Amino acid sequence: MKRRTPPDSPMLFEDLPLVPDFRLELKARKAGHWPVAGADEAGRGPLAGPVVAAAVILDPKRIPEGLNDSKQLSAQRREELFEQILATATVSIASSSSRRIDETDIRKASLDAMRRAVCGLAIPASYVLTDGLDVPPGLDCPGQAVVKGDARSVSIAAASIIAKVTRDRMMTRADIVFPAYGFASHAGYGTAQHRAGIDQHGPCSLHRMSFRPLRRDEISEG
Repeated sequence: MKRRTPPDSPMLFEDLPLVPDFRLELKARKAGHWPVAGADEAGRGPLAGPVVAAAVILDPKRIPEGLNDSKQLSAQRREELFEQILATATVSIASSSSRRIDETDIRKASLDAMRRAVCGLAIPASYVLTDGLDVPPGLDCPGQAVVKGDARSVSIAAASIIAKVTRDRMMTRADIVFPAYGFASHAGYGTAQHRAGIDQHGPCSLHRMSFRPLRRDEISEG
């Protein structure tokens, strides 16, 4: 019997980017959980500044068009969607400072900020969809961690936009207070400009001293 040639059509879609939709929210609603919040954070990787988390409950009848992973959007488009989300959804924002990050670690500080964002919602969430591998401990409702969630769920995508724009604005304000580091241009990430500022002026109170190359053991070895 002649073997069938495997269809090649699935290969056509392997490289297409994920587009977030409302299916995970509707699945939770069908299971009896409503409203559903999406939660995400911004700023895990920078050498300076807080990690900022957001929780968003979208109105199914007023979902802004073009929601996506904040990293896939231009700064201008993020700003536009930021205003649309605030105008149509229930939103809560929380942050963990660089000191909090140093006292615990970036993972714990991020999850705690996410927990506080969810708990701060004016409408209590019945279920939470979070981006990544972890559901924040201490929530008052069940939740689900979604790998690449900001590219799969519009609620998580909305939270990623709120968190990213909020943090970028915070770092732009920080640049006024600490102009030596260029925070407005790189938001605290370890660019050459930022590292040169640290080398010349030393770290400021916004720097995460538990991060390389700011850790004392790294400095002493250098």
